[in-house]
Amino acid sequence: MPVEIIWWGHATATIRDSGVAVLTDPLVTRRCAHLWRRRGALPTAGALAADVVLISHLHADHLHLRSLARLPYGTPLVLPRGAVRAVPGLRRLAARLPVYEMTPGESLPFGPVTIRAVPAAHDGRRLPVGPRRVSALGYVVEGASRTYYAGDTGLFDQMARETGPVDTALLPVGGWGPGLGHGHLNAERAALALARLRPRDAVPVHYGTFWPLGLSAVRPHEFHAPGDEFVRHAARLAPEVRVHRLGHGERVRLSAGPVGPAVTG
Repeated sequence: MPVEIIWWGHATATIRDSGVAVLTDPLVTRRCAHLWRRRGALPTAGALAADVVLISHLHADHLHLRSLARLPYGTPLVLPRGAVRAVPGLRRLAARLPVYEMTPGESLPFGPVTIRAVPAAHDGRRLPVGPRRVSALGYVVEGASRTYYAGDTGLFDQMARETGPVDTALLPVGGWGPGLGHGHLNAERAALALARLRPRDAVPVHYGTFWPLGLSAVRPHEFHAPGDEFVRHAARLAPEVRVHRLGHGERVRLSAGPVGPAVTG
């Protein structure tokens, strides 16, 4: 059974494996705080029809309460441990959405797939003054295939060891502003991550969707170019990996099957 990846823009993607639809960090509005959607149509209502939703960390462009409020009643929501206590709005959502909090190394089954939480090198606090105890996560969706969704992360020494062998990697390759701070991957660092992880396929995410209001003329290259730059760097640093640069709302179907051992960083 093939695995299907749909990229809706920014960090929002659907991973379909073994009949289970897994939605990552849904952001399905035209505006998020000071950020405006500058490319790609809004995701359709069907994008929210997921069997489980993964939240990587508490930043508002990844944990977006208005988008989560649109999820169908009863949709399971997976979050970093401590998220509900740190974000009061989640307590209201928990009345209609089953909430599961995880730490790295923990796994949860959802039908024929298992969600495994893995570390991320990223400051995932809700605000700069938020609690540091809520760690950012990545996730591995294990079913007919193994798909790594990195959330937001920088490179870290044990990335391949912590993630384990994966078939497909969804990696952030850019951001939402004219600069990337600590704890992020740009296009070249994401390609270096591929060289460590050695998946069969890769899909770049987290670029070319949202941009701060009024800054459209400030380093527009950082908005438009990361996807193409990732393809170029990956061809140099990880030529064995097939990179699928999707447009907003586009999908790719990937063959499922065993992968070889990961290379530790």
